[in-house]
Amino acid sequence: MECTALTGITPEVIKDLRQGKARTLELHSTHNIITLNGVEPGMSIFLTSVNSEDLAIGDQGIVADVIGITITMKRLIEYSPGAVYEERERMSARIKIKFCCNSTVKTVTQDTMFSPVLVDVVKCCTYHAG
Repeated sequence: MECTALTGITPEVIKDLRQGKARTLELHSTHNIITLNGVEPGMSIFLTSVNSEDLAIGDQGIVADVIGITITMKRLIEYSPGAVYEERERMSARIKIKFCCNSTVKTVTQDTMFSPVLVDVVKCCTYHAG
């Protein structure tokens, strides 16, 4: 299964998602925002705590289904004593996702630093008797 990858996600967030409830994440890292640029609700994404530079075959993570996504630009103005102020803009993404399954990376593709991280993953299914 090929999907985009969000990297550097804290293990606590991944553990929380494994509980099965839908969660909204707010992301500020540039590489993850670039990756989310082409993602739409209904698609699946791969999440891992491994950094994008270190992502390799065999790394573990989860696959989650995208419920909603918004990418916004925020303007920040900081005032200093006197007449000096600094204006900055910061892009952020909010994504609502729900856990689908555990997975392992088969292949990793990232053409340039400004292109999304794409992975081919193997879904790891777990069956419970009961």
